[in-house]
Parts: sequence; structure tokens; C-alpha cells
Amino acid sequence: MRTTIKLGTATLGSALLLTLGAGMAQAATSADGNTMAKLRPVALNGVDASGTAMVTVTGNRIDVTMAASGLLADSPHAAHIHFGAEARNECPTASDDKDGNGTLNTTEGGPAYGPIVVSLTKSGDTSPKSALAIDRFDTAPGGKISYERGSINVSSDVAAAISAGKSAVVVHGVDHNDNGKYDGETKSELDPKLPTEATDPAICGVLASAPSGGVQTGGGGTADNNQALGLALGGGLLLAAMGTGAFATRKVTNRI
Repeated sequence: MRTTIKLGTATLGSALLLTLGAGMAQAATSADGNTMAKLRPVALNGVDASGTAMVTVTGNRIDVTMAASGLLADSPHAAHIHFGAEARNECPTASDDKDGNGTLNTTEGGPAYGPIVVSLTKSGDTSPKSALAIDRFDTAPGGKISYERGSINVSSDVAAAISAGKSAVVVHGVDHNDNGKYDGETKSELDPKLPTEATDPAICGVLASAPSGGVQTGGGGTADNNQALGLALGGGLLLAAMGTGAFATRKVTNRI
């Protein structure tokens, strides 16, 4: 009988400890959440466009929804998620115009938003390798983009950066000379076969935690993590109390 009491208490305590420990670890390490960016014109590039991007992070998977208007109509607009550990994690400003030509190209914006980590293509590969896969990006019919793609796989670092508000969505393509097409003598620094108009950043927005209910998905968010952490801590106090009771029971048993 004494042995049964000791083992039963120890087993219950161990099971609670393992369960609560796992819950606390999940609450502490989960990067799941909903993020949103308001897309605004990039400094100096003269684009009168705007939009919104929403990204849901679930483990190493992201689901992306984006809408924008005011872009060059019926022309491909490369769009990406950018992140760099050394970047400022923001959209570029006029001071990033290092060559002083009065416009910003993608490379000049790099110190602000970092390199490409996800290519928001409509189909196929979504890695940085598809950064200039012009045939697979939205062509903005009537100047509008309506984009949705789910289950994009990313690295743990990228998932964490998105959830932490350290990444930006950038849509490229600027009609500097207002003639309704990508052209001009200046070539893109990313691909000399393309005019710089085709790759210069048009609109940009930093992804930040979405307001409660801002993105209706089942990805889980900060509130879920806080609730899990609260339950784990509450259970920990219960376990501590039970542990004290178990110790007292052993003492009583030993005296019998």
C-alpha cells in the first residue's frame, strides 16, 4: 500500500511535469501568428499606388494575401518578402539614393529592407531564385493586384523574422517616364536585359502583428500563446502544491 501511494503520486507528478513543460516550451518558442503590412509608395519613385499584404505564419509555412491598386496596368510586377539580419527592417527613404539620380533602385533599398527571402510568384518556385521570374508574377490588370497563395515553405529564421515584424513586402515596377510601359536607356542593376523601370521598387510595407481579428485564419497568434503560457504557469503552481502534498504523504507513511 505504501509503495502504491508513492508510485502513484510520483507518476502523476511526472506526467504533469512533462505535459506542462511541453506546453511552456511550445508557448515560448512558437512563432505562429498573423501579420499585416500597409503598402505605400517608395520614396522618390513617384508611384501613386497603395495596398495591403497579410501573411499568416504556421510553423515553417506562410499563407499570403495581397491587394494593391495604382500600379502600372497590364505589366508584370515582381513582388517579394525581404529580410536581412543586418538590414534596418524598414522601407527605404530618400537618403538611400546613393547615386544621387533622384530615384531608388532595388539595390539601394537593400540596407532598409534586406535581401529577398520569398518570391511571391503565382505558381512554381517561391525561393529567391525566382526573384525575376517575370512570367510568374501578377500583371496588375487595370493597375490592380489581387494575390493569394498558401502553404509557402520558408526557413525557421524567415518565419521568425516575419512574426517578429522584421520583414517587408515590396512590389516592384515603376513607370518613371509615364509612357505606360517599362522602357528607358537605364538598365536594371539586377538584370541588364531589363530596364530599371521593371525592377525598381514601387510600394513597400513592413509586416507587423495584425490587430486582433485582423486576419481570419486558423494559424494561431499571440493571444493563443499567452493563453498557453498562462495555463502552463497555472499548472506549474498546481504541480508545486501537489509535490508538497506528495512529500508530506511520504513523511506520514514513513512514520507508520
